Amino acid sequence: MPQIRFVIFDMDEVLYDYDHQLRLALLEKLTGRPAAEIDAAVWGGAHEGRAEAGSPATPEAYLAQYARLLGYPIDFATWADIRRQMMRPRPDVLDLVRGLGKRTDLALLTNNGMLLKSALPICAPEVVEIFGDKAHVSAEFGARKPDPLVFRRICSRYGYSTAESAFVDDREDNVAGAEQAGLTGHVFTSRDSLVSFLDGHKLI
Repeated sequence: MPQIRFVIFDMDEVLYDYDHQLRLALLEKLTGRPAAEIDAAVWGGAHEGRAEAGSPATPEAYLAQYARLLGYPIDFATWADIRRQMMRPRPDVLDLVRGLGKRTDLALLTNNGMLLKSALPICAPEVVEIFGDKAHVSAEFGARKPDPLVFRRICSRYGYSTAESAFVDDREDNVAGAEQAGLTGHVFTSRDSLVSFLDGHKLI
């Protein structure tokens, strides 16, 4: 079993609860447009997947695209506040990861566009505290999970081989993509399961 020196974590549904229905309700209240219509327009096409892979390439361009799809003018502060409200930190998991960071190198990798990268201090200050400059959105790497390429690129950026890296995500397909790239994967289901995984690799 290779020694794990670098552990990469997903964000939503691992470190935070993620309530998409609350986001839709907040956007419906803001715009007056039905939530189902917003969901189809903003998240129903290929544009969000392209944004997660790096196009649009800037926060400003992403926000302009978002406003166009939403059919309503929205500024950064409003977008970030809605994203913040739909997230709830999981303190027990965050504390576990915080402690892990004292013993091994960590990074965050979430499937998101560049606007979320700018909004992380507002939406997820715990992530900024724990991961610092290694809190990443997939758009920074020009590929999105579960594409094995995104895992190879983030490992390469920090000088680790995929064989000495691990990845934790709640989605089986994303973990499978990481394993295809050569990382050791763990499908997150609970804090206890994560503890068992980390302990099994002598990380805690």
